[in-house]
Amino acid sequence: MKFAIALFSPAHAPSSRRALRFAQAALAGGHEIVRLFFYQEGVHSASSNVVFAQDELDMTREWREWVHAQQLDAVVCIAAALRRGVLNAEEAQRYSRPAANLVAPWALSGLGQLHEATQLADRLVCFGGP
Repeated sequence: MKFAIALFSPAHAPSSRRALRFAQAALAGGHEIVRLFFYQEGVHSASSNVVFAQDELDMTREWREWVHAQQLDAVVCIAAALRRGVLNAEEAQRYSRPAANLVAPWALSGLGQLHEATQLADRLVCFGGP
């Protein structure tokens, strides 16, 4: 089965961990993930500036390392990211901001990527939300 996964909650929320564990289990079970899409507060899961306490699981690192290791298509909604100060180097320069906090393996793109993922996938699974 092909899955598209959308995450709407921040890295510190339990649904971020559930989303990662679901994605890991899906791949381990022989399924395919056509795209991970981080939207609304979920964009914080891709920020390299989020710092977790030493006794907490660093979900931003967990996501980054796993996405990189699996070579997955991981998209961060550009509109939601900009609104929340999550910028790659290009956007930081464009908006004259002093630093970027979004690096590989993440890609900024629009909602069209979520729509396309739903067309390619058998199921869209969403975590978190309003």
